[in-house]
Amino acid sequence: MTLLDKLGGIPIQPDALQWLLTPKALKAELLTRIAAAVNSIYIAALYLEDDEAGREILAALMSAKDKNPELDIKVLVDFHRARRGLIGHKSDSGNDQMYRTVMQAAKHPIEILGVPVKSREFMGVLHLKGFIVDDAVIYSGASINNIYLHQGEKYRFDRYHVIESAELARSMRQMIQTYLVQDPAVSSLTQDKATESLPQKNDVRTLKSRLAKASYQYESTTIGNRVTPVVGLGRKKNKLNKIVVDMVAQSTDTLFICTPYFNPPYALARALAKHLKDGKRIDIVVGDKTANDFYIPPEQDFSTIGALPYMYEQSLRKFAKRQQWAVENGQLNIHLWKDGINSYHLKGISADNKRHLITGSNLNPRAWALDLENGLLLHDECGAWKEKFAQEQAHILQHTERLYHYSQIETINKYPAPVRKIMTRIRRLKADFLLKRIL
Repeated sequence: MTLLDKLGGIPIQPDALQWLLTPKALKAELLTRIAAAVNSIYIAALYLEDDEAGREILAALMSAKDKNPELDIKVLVDFHRARRGLIGHKSDSGNDQMYRTVMQAAKHPIEILGVPVKSREFMGVLHLKGFIVDDAVIYSGASINNIYLHQGEKYRFDRYHVIESAELARSMRQMIQTYLVQDPAVSSLTQDKATESLPQKNDVRTLKSRLAKASYQYESTTIGNRVTPVVGLGRKKNKLNKIVVDMVAQSTDTLFICTPYFNPPYALARALAKHLKDGKRIDIVVGDKTANDFYIPPEQDFSTIGALPYMYEQSLRKFAKRQQWAVENGQLNIHLWKDGINSYHLKGISADNKRHLITGSNLNPRAWALDLENGLLLHDECGAWKEKFAQEQAHILQHTERLYHYSQIETINKYPAPVRKIMTRIRRLKADFLLKRIL
């Protein structure tokens, strides 16, 4: 029996898992669940944006609270992300201004809390995911804004699952209450700007050590279909990272991996290479550089952040070149996702069609070392979900093109001049190694 076989989880019935597939379906489900909530609504996301979709979700939460003032509502977002404007936009007004305005006018305010995982945003963010409404968990890597919820013409593609489990919902709420809500570094984002009380610098500095000990507590079983909730922060003793590596190492046949930003940590890259050398198959679905949320079309004004998609593409090219032999014999299938002006944000890994990790983790060095991440590992002991996961994978592959040779990926010489300039400078300064650790 392997380590993963021994991993305890919360027993769930096969029909307790539902696939939503589209961002519009996620939005509809969220609004329906919020309106029908009886006891509690806990939302953890990187951000809740001050735009049409964000305001609609916030209005739904306020309406639910007005209808039932005893309803326990907590929204947790990244502290630093909430207090700044959008990257590339001149306005310095953050989402916290909307929260403040709405709560000042509210008869029954709700709690919107900012979590400063690190003292600076670039050093790590709250990347915890989950919309926990009563006895159900809606899990997605999506945050709340127009593009994630397909409010207009453009969407950002993610994964969306609903799990009906009172024990899972309780466990995830308890972890949020214990390690986030009650922590002195976590503060309200709805305080009056003139008199707001910000967390002490030392509390923020030491929060990462407290969060590194966070875990989900639950009634556990090692048999039958079950779900294992996992939280991880930091390079050392990170259970989520270990599960990913173990899933790859212990897979006997196939892996299906989704990541928007291809830059696997060394331990994962090594495990993937060994998987291929052992004659097994890997399907990797990654966004085309134009489907990266940081991509800036050539006709628009360029800023430094726009170089990121190209850096990730070079990481993919390097990996594909090294494993070209596996691409040629059909063991390694790299699928590039592209659908018009839309972007790609899918994460997760499936092993042998039996274990499925749904997560917000990008499976890159930043996620593995800096951000607070979580995930739900689904064990399909009886094969009840095999067909549905296969349908989800077919849905994901709809807008993809398979890579047959690494040379199909552009070299730096083909990139726009501003990108070439930045990437040449990075190489000249030998900053590649440092950058990869935070990308």
